[in-house]
Amino acid sequence: MQRRTRVKICGIGRRKDATVAVNNGVDALGFIFFPKSPRNILPEDAAEIIATIPLFVDKVGVFVDAPLKRVVEYAHGGLTCIQLHGTESVAYCKRLRRVLPFCRIIKAFRVSEESISTHFEPYNTCVDAFLLDTYVQGEKGGTGLVFDWSIVPKLRLCRPVILAGGLSLENIGEAISVVRPYAVDINSGIEDCPGIKNHDKIRKILQIVQGTDGM
Repeated sequence: MQRRTRVKICGIGRRKDATVAVNNGVDALGFIFFPKSPRNILPEDAAEIIATIPLFVDKVGVFVDAPLKRVVEYAHGGLTCIQLHGTESVAYCKRLRRVLPFCRIIKAFRVSEESISTHFEPYNTCVDAFLLDTYVQGEKGGTGLVFDWSIVPKLRLCRPVILAGGLSLENIGEAISVVRPYAVDINSGIEDCPGIKNHDKIRKILQIVQGTDGM
């Protein structure tokens, strides 16, 4: 059976961006709940957009070292996945799974040459996927920079891989061919400015992913 690369578009802040992505076959939309991010969205605004998204498109809430109570509260606004983009511990992930059994959990890691498999192994039993972003000192993510994809197979990851970090029209095809991830996470590479998605780029990048899968 031919495998298909799933696509998540993150940093959604406008309903029309979500609509274009859904109409062109996106699998998941990400909503960033981190006040320091230029793509931060208020929970009530996210809930309004989420209410318009079809049942079989995942709604991913992105959090950075947020209090568990806040994550649970926001999850009840229609989220189906929780993406943890900070230094959340294994214990935190286990507690989250207990209190939010209806949400899948994605743990993000910032990858560099210093990354090794033992950084990931403790999370194997408490998360559903690993998102791999680019390590930049002092940044939590969303830098628009690419890391060395040859690192990924060396990590011997036991959970599905979601590839992030500087993915764009120019490199998405190569990224999929090299890494063969379960999914790709696209953000700044299809924006006119932070939080404002370019609809033509959304359409084109989804077409490229579909075309790469067919090769």
